[in-house]
Amino acid sequence: MYKSINGIQHLGVAVTDMDLSLKFFRKILGMDVAFFDSVAAAPLMDIYTRNKTITKRASMILNLQGGCAMEVIRPTSFEPVKAKFQIQIGDLGIFMGCVKCKSIEKSHAFVRENSDHFVSEISKDPSGQLTFSIEDPDGNWFTFHEGEDWYTDLGLHSGGISGCVMGVTNIEESLVLYRDLLGFDTVVYDETGVFDDFQRLPGGKREMRRVKLTQRSKTLGGFAKVAGGTTIELVQVLEGKVNTIFADRIWADTGFVHLGFDVKGMQQVGEDLKKAGFPFTCDSNEALSMGKTRVHCVYIDDPDKTWLELIEVYKIPIVEKWGLFLNVEKRDPKKPLPNFMLKALKFSRIK
Repeated sequence: MYKSINGIQHLGVAVTDMDLSLKFFRKILGMDVAFFDSVAAAPLMDIYTRNKTITKRASMILNLQGGCAMEVIRPTSFEPVKAKFQIQIGDLGIFMGCVKCKSIEKSHAFVRENSDHFVSEISKDPSGQLTFSIEDPDGNWFTFHEGEDWYTDLGLHSGGISGCVMGVTNIEESLVLYRDLLGFDTVVYDETGVFDDFQRLPGGKREMRRVKLTQRSKTLGGFAKVAGGTTIELVQVLEGKVNTIFADRIWADTGFVHLGFDVKGMQQVGEDLKKAGFPFTCDSNEALSMGKTRVHCVYIDDPDKTWLELIEVYKIPIVEKWGLFLNVEKRDPKKPLPNFMLKALKFSRIK
């Protein structure tokens, strides 16, 4: 079934101050290309917002050097709230975004010099790869690692999103979804213990099992050349209590609200997921419009009720002021966009 899953498209994060966060993500993560930035009602999300339709501002941003996009969300119909407890490593849900860079040492120095928020020391992950973690203005964690696949060189120290880390109650049950159905079928590492790279973060000194997954096949879709390879890491804490990150909160409250996947053939994907016990929880049924962007969006829950968005793209702006759009309805959605279209995105960069 996962041949219809092209790969990770974006990571969704809800923030308390949209302009502050967008500025932070541009400066620190190089996410300076905006596909859209609009305010709209979100009736699709009623199931996750206590059956009350909210409105929100959403901006889809990208680092053109390489990596996936990030959807930054700020509700406009209510004031978002943070978790009532300090989120710890292994809490259930997405607790960390992954960012790729060219040099850990150079990125570490850049972030330390340019961020007013927490930056950890450089350490090693279970595979021996160097890494460090940072906090954004809302206290959301991002971890940096060196990446190999780059699309272009814009002189930025890092690329964009390369995956995420999430807490689960049972890794074996979660593997049924992420490995067997969504196509993250290659294990980068599967280790149990207390880990150096988590030591400096809340709850990181406990024993846990960590399984990092990637795709054997290449990422497909229009932005595959930019996205490159991606990973999903599952973390199961083996001692102590874990909390559900969005317990007693709703979608668009502050934090990592979803992981988005690019898909082809939504109907067949839905049938296969339903047979496997992961039915759509909400479905736009037809194309949603966000400005001049048109997509078909659905959600499913993973075994721990973490929100996963599946998106089939129909039309998105490449350079809107030139009238240059990606219209998938007229092309094979699995094929990458031609280089001239992708590189034209640099004219949409926000300084």
